[in-house]
Amino acid sequence: MKTIPYRRYAVDTIRVTLARQYACLEGDMTVLKKHLRRLSAAILMALPFILPHGAKAQGITYPAENIHFICGFAAGSGADIIVRFFANKMQPILGKTVIVENKPGAIGNIATEYVARAKPDGYTIYVTSGDALATNMHIFKKPSVDVIKQLQMVTTINRMPMMIAVSASSPHKTIDELTKAMKDKGDRGSYSTTNPPARVVGAMYKEAAGLSTLEVQYKTTADTINDVASGVVDYAIYDPVFATIQARQGKIRILAVATGERLKSAPEYPTMTELGYKMNLVSWWGAMVPMGTPRPIVEKLREAFGQVIASEEGKAFLASIASDPWTIGPDDAQQYWRKEVDDWRDYARLAKIEPQ
Repeated sequence: MKTIPYRRYAVDTIRVTLARQYACLEGDMTVLKKHLRRLSAAILMALPFILPHGAKAQGITYPAENIHFICGFAAGSGADIIVRFFANKMQPILGKTVIVENKPGAIGNIATEYVARAKPDGYTIYVTSGDALATNMHIFKKPSVDVIKQLQMVTTINRMPMMIAVSASSPHKTIDELTKAMKDKGDRGSYSTTNPPARVVGAMYKEAAGLSTLEVQYKTTADTINDVASGVVDYAIYDPVFATIQARQGKIRILAVATGERLKSAPEYPTMTELGYKMNLVSWWGAMVPMGTPRPIVEKLREAFGQVIASEEGKAFLASIASDPWTIGPDDAQQYWRKEVDDWRDYARLAKIEPQ
């Protein structure tokens, strides 16, 4: 390593200086003080070369062991599918095994706390929805983690829409048809949600359409499918990963997306705005690490994620879950995330989500 000669030079410098101090111990105190000042200066100059540079050393050797990707939701969920895809594709790039750990519960907060408290060494990586974490800052009275202060963005990954869907056997083929039916049912109508962004979209739709339908919250998206498919609830607000899979299996029909513009990856789905229900709510994913992770490691991870996202397999995967690739670096992503935290305060109020 290039730092070895400098370390040897630094050690030799201190050795010589110490020898001089011993030589003058029995001499004049003025001379002794003079040499002590030189010794202090020598030590200060040498320390950067003697002590290992945390970021630099880790940047050179990273990764030296297996890496852990943390998923805040259960195995088999839409979130899990995304996390496992990137874990699998990044193994050959990083040259180490990437292990997925599912830590579901508390709307992702269990996983968030785990990552925030992990050692900032690049071996614990949180792949999750940035807007969901922003929302969590406002739906808990005392959030256990300040995500902006305790987590560092590595990169954004994609942008994707929340989707409004009905059972494949539902008579409602369009949002207008669904809206008319829900107005007729009044508070006997219902819809399912499983996460904060879904709750916000549900509230926006109700307000824009003048509905009084009842929200039914489920623990996981998988828990909703039987009730949606059988018509127990009239419609659902889904993330695109789960929605597109269920639509391909013939269980649900996607009526519209909550983004302001149609996505390139899913142009067949109309937006709520173009249908007359103004909203522009974009969900996005990113990769995060504990704050304090050395910058060279953050950059290496950013490059690795970028390679996967830019690959043909990466593009095809993101398109398959109705999402567009979207990558910005650590600093810009952190700044964007900070704004998202502020924006979602208003969204949470709109959804009338009471802090827990």
